[in-house]
Amino acid sequence: MADSVRPKVPPQNLARFGLALVSVAVGASAFAILFRSAVNVVFTRLYRASDVLDAFSNLPWYLRLLIPACGGGAAGLTGLWASRMFGGQGVGDVMEAVALGERHISLRLASLKAFGSWLAIVAGGSVGREGPIIQFGGGVGDATGHLFQLEERQTRALIAAGTAAGFAAAYNTPLAAVLFVVEVVAGVVALDTVLPAVIATPIATALTRLVVGGGPIYGERTFGMSSNLELVGHTLLGLLAGVVGPAFMGLLDAGERLTARSSLPRPATAALGGLIVGAMAIWLPQVTGNGYEAINLILGGKLGIGIVVLLLGAKALATTASVSSGSPGGVFTPSLFLGAALGGTVGRVLAAVLPAGSVGPAGGYALVGMAALAAATTHAPVLAAVMVFELSGDYAIVLPLLAATGTATFVSLHLRRDSVYMSELRRRGKAWEITIAGRRMRGQS
Repeated sequence: MADSVRPKVPPQNLARFGLALVSVAVGASAFAILFRSAVNVVFTRLYRASDVLDAFSNLPWYLRLLIPACGGGAAGLTGLWASRMFGGQGVGDVMEAVALGERHISLRLASLKAFGSWLAIVAGGSVGREGPIIQFGGGVGDATGHLFQLEERQTRALIAAGTAAGFAAAYNTPLAAVLFVVEVVAGVVALDTVLPAVIATPIATALTRLVVGGGPIYGERTFGMSSNLELVGHTLLGLLAGVVGPAFMGLLDAGERLTARSSLPRPATAALGGLIVGAMAIWLPQVTGNGYEAINLILGGKLGIGIVVLLLGAKALATTASVSSGSPGGVFTPSLFLGAALGGTVGRVLAAVLPAGSVGPAGGYALVGMAALAAATTHAPVLAAVMVFELSGDYAIVLPLLAATGTATFVSLHLRRDSVYMSELRRRGKAWEITIAGRRMRGQS
């Protein structure tokens, strides 16, 4: 609509929207803090450990096997209750609510699925915590919009702002959180959506840092590149990520198809998925949880190349077993894990075959690999590059990040049309694609 005919927003409505926006940012960050704190309390008080890897490394083998199975069963039961209430409710639903305005995000359902995800995570399930935090943020935005009796477009903007606030609180990356809304959720740059997200993310990030602490969640990392010729190596890494990303998404799809054909009730299927994770955790406890602790080990060069290669496949299988079997949770952080393992492997191999001093530290390749794999699964190269830049805080990594994420996305798009989130919408016949002419729904000419 042209500016000359755009309806003016009454001052009182604008004031309500501003108050609602602040409320959404505070609510989303408060939930993220509560969720993370509740996970930490279980590990420190119940497991007497600092984190999931520490906990499962010290458990006897039979508990490594049984705890994920029990947690998966409990998470699957909550997922079953959630499906009987309203159906789906993933990031795809947030995308549909913001971009199309055809779906509402139930705060009650988001809370139930978050509880299921929490059960899976504290039991060692291979799922990410970002999924429930992002969905809850969107639910807060939807509920707040209705509470303040705002217009539909303003409520959709609040859903986007809550999603961005949740992302920022989960990863401590405010710029990437805004780009998550732009590249993944909305798919287009519209001030009605972007501006509320830009305002909400610093509020959510500041509150989270006040309680949880500041600094990159993976610690300060210094990137080193011996020469610009190394851009060839990082481009190669992006190419490999562009193949591994679609393969991982295909594995998730295969797991979901296998689960759909199963005659077992959902809690039993989720328990079986947890049992598979537990079986792998007997020998590889690094597959448990969202992968945060193992990523730090890979970035610090504390794992041998053999175990890193093994974890690349094992983590993909563990995440598929957890997510596809019915445990609520995200796959974004597990994707970062896979990227770190892939990048760390490429860095080690290049260092072994090329002259000494011509290749930077393997940890740098692991960082770039995290971005490349995330770009390959989300089809959001700028989001992935900016996020890892925020995680590292080192400007020298920018060129390798852009080379790797651009290549990974290009290859991934040609191997698999849909991103990991767009696949959810495609199954409901709501998928779209963004071209220079704007958004076009799939199936339309």
